[in-house]
Amino acid sequence: MSDDPLLATFALADAEATSDFGRRFAALLRAGDVLLLEGPIGAGKTHFSRALIRARLGREEDVPSPTFTLIQTYGAAPEIWHSDLYRLGHPDEVAELGLEDAFSTAICLVEWPERLGSLRPEGALTLRFRLTEGGDARAVDLIGPPAWQPRLEALA
Repeated sequence: MSDDPLLATFALADAEATSDFGRRFAALLRAGDVLLLEGPIGAGKTHFSRALIRARLGREEDVPSPTFTLIQTYGAAPEIWHSDLYRLGHPDEVAELGLEDAFSTAICLVEWPERLGSLRPEGALTLRFRLTEGGDARAVDLIGPPAWQPRLEALA
């Protein structure tokens, strides 16, 4: 867990709002950006990721959850790595995936980032998804280094 400050909070009324948030977020990203996606199952992490990836690719494409494959990569410029670390038992297993190298060259979306342990990259932005309104809506807190703040203002 980082000591980074809360930079913003966004209310997402429904699945379409989560998709729209992902599409708008896609325009902010560049090589070396790491998004750490936290939250319970069903909070919108994968839904957000799918919309973001499709927006970066500029086309509709099958974007499967990486729950079983652990990592899905997409040949955009820069490359996109979408990972789900839920099934990892120890942070040492991250090294076998090649994810550490991707942190500096690709756009990386990491679900269940607590599995990274000490391998959490500095400078990453945490998106903490949570259920609201009895599970009918979502909210997402953006937590990270202040250097992210100017780019995040475009989301307001």
